[in-house]
Amino acid sequence: MAAENRDELQYLNQIREIMNNGKRRTDRTGTGTISIFGMQSRYSLRNGMLHYSGVVPLLTTKRVYWKGIVEELLWFIKGDTDSNHLSAKNVKIWDANGSREFLDSLGFTDRAQGDLGPVYGFQWRHFGAEYKGPDANYEGQGVDQLADVIHQIKTNPDSRRIILSAWNPSDLKLMALPPCHTLCQFFVQDGELSCQLYQRSGDMGLGVPFNIASYGLFTHMIAHVCGLKVGILILSIILIVF
Repeated sequence: MAAENRDELQYLNQIREIMNNGKRRTDRTGTGTISIFGMQSRYSLRNGMLHYSGVVPLLTTKRVYWKGIVEELLWFIKGDTDSNHLSAKNVKIWDANGSREFLDSLGFTDRAQGDLGPVYGFQWRHFGAEYKGPDANYEGQGVDQLADVIHQIKTNPDSRRIILSAWNPSDLKLMALPPCHTLCQFFVQDGELSCQLYQRSGDMGLGVPFNIASYGLFTHMIAHVCGLKVGILILSIILIVF
């Protein structure tokens, strides 16, 4: 049992560290946070105790919204930027950022409700393309980073350039919310695919458990497409808030 809970214990220890040594900071919401700079944790995607190729690290300390994790990840992979498509599946996690009131507050008065701008999925699939709205045809425009990641894993698995980035400085001003999980790098060794996620800001009570499961699942999906097993997920959070 101790071995099974070791990964989750990292998360609990990080919360303890934040509560004991974190500092109060102001933030854009006006709520304020207790924060600490820089933490890293590792989660095994393998499962040697069962006759199964691997696991997704789903924390049990708090309830994690599995349907939302799956639907949002598929939404990213499609390159979608319309929160209405998630809301139609009863996944409401982007509704507030796509609301008429919120978009207007950012000056996006000409956008339809739900148009989040060139957020995660757009950067994954069309990095560098000019954003023209969620319904525009972007075929052949920008860099399809996800396709490039898969191609590199298949053809040059020793590469140190297998990187997927959602952080595009030229597009930040067009986004309803700049990316928190900004960049991930994939690593192949001994037939296993591992992933390291760089997260500029992480809410330990809300977003981080979600991100752990999401990128764990994402690594499984890419490994499956590339004919690999799974290794580990490393989460590097730069500014941790609680």
